[in-house]
Amino acid sequence: MTEKPIQEEKRAFLTGNEVVAWAALAAKADIMYGYPITPQNEIMHYWTRMAPKFGKRFLQTEDELSAGFTTLGGVLAGRKAFTATAGPGNTLMQEPMSMAEMMRIPSVVVVQQRGGPSTATVIYSQQEVTMTTFGGNGEGFRIVYSPSNHQELFDYTIKAFNTAWKYRFPTFVLGDGYQAKLRESLTLYDPEARGIELIEPEPFLGTEPVNGTKSYTNMRNTYNTEDELYDIIVRYGEEYKNIAPEVIEFQEFDCEDADVVIVSHGVVSRAAKGAVQELRSQGLKAGYFRPVTLRPFPADQLRAIADKTKTLLLVESSYGQMSKLVKEAIFGSTVALEYLLKPGVGVTSEELVAKVKQMI
Repeated sequence: MTEKPIQEEKRAFLTGNEVVAWAALAAKADIMYGYPITPQNEIMHYWTRMAPKFGKRFLQTEDELSAGFTTLGGVLAGRKAFTATAGPGNTLMQEPMSMAEMMRIPSVVVVQQRGGPSTATVIYSQQEVTMTTFGGNGEGFRIVYSPSNHQELFDYTIKAFNTAWKYRFPTFVLGDGYQAKLRESLTLYDPEARGIELIEPEPFLGTEPVNGTKSYTNMRNTYNTEDELYDIIVRYGEEYKNIAPEVIEFQEFDCEDADVVIVSHGVVSRAAKGAVQELRSQGLKAGYFRPVTLRPFPADQLRAIADKTKTLLLVESSYGQMSKLVKEAIFGSTVALEYLLKPGVGVTSEELVAKVKQMI
């Protein structure tokens, strides 16, 4: 058994689900709790193959609801725990993640989106954006990363653990079925060798007495009066607003003189990037904007672009779930909005090039 799962940087050719398992090991996760659901199953499979070699553990629960709550229990006991799910499982995860939001329990959930509603397909979509960003019974005080490729899936899974433990808001890595099953190359690395300091977990409950005195942690998710709840939610809201500038991430290029800016996220942004490069090579002024964090959303950054371009083309593999976030972010702007919405279906750069030419 080696001391660290990744001893030095190396190129690998992996599926996205394998990448998540390697990233969790690199982030020093202690235990995974989970329940099988396509297309995230192999995260569990690869974790259970590798975890025993490095002293890690796994528990399969009776359903996703239990997986979410046992993940929180592991965190309260001082373990760096995580879970993964998709589709209907993500729906069930919203109750424990609401509890995590209320009690400020650091938690990491990897979601490989599948088509909906309900069981629908087990393949691919971007139809879990609304549920993941604002799901559950609460205000949506959570952090959601939307990676676009396997390197980012590795990077942001590692980052999610630090983000969750630093800010103590539920943190999601929102992948998808294509990323889960697709095999592509990336660089695996030990984050500490790159100077990334990994936050160590500490128990929230069950601590040992100090100088013979037992200390107690008061963590509540139930309040007796409206005023009590109001006070705590307002305080959490202020804290969330204050940390947002530190958390928000986005990518953009060729927006300064663009007549059309393509806005997309996740795997669809790969097609958007290719389309913008092709359009520019043909002399057409297209730009690219991609929110990496869907929650908190880079509203100010997108608003600045909306104020100087003619049209935003909103592209996603859902029926407008990202578009809702965009329209809230740029509310009051006079920029024209166009859409290419393909729920549960992939988007190609050729389609985007044709769409932009049709608009122009």
